[in-house]
Amino acid sequence: MNTKALLTIALTAILAMAQTHTDKYLGAGLAVGLAGVGAGIGVGIAGAAAISALVEKPQERIWYLIFVALAEAIAIYGLLISFLILFTG
Repeated sequence: MNTKALLTIALTAILAMAQTHTDKYLGAGLAVGLAGVGAGIGVGIAGAAAISALVEKPQERIWYLIFVALAEAIAIYGLLISFLILFTG
């Protein structure tokens, strides 16, 4: 199955669970878990590319760290979304 289709199904499930008060904990857990998985994949890809590029141009290392940090920010967004699910509504 396509990755975008799986992501769409997961986000739809999160939003549907956030609408009911009994399943908001499950929705918040899914938001953090899926964001953590996405951040892990992103950091893995960006980290491997940064190490490869660091061999060729070591003077540009600050840019490589920024790219890895941008991928890591996805997990923080998932945490913020879970707080919004838990504490609003």
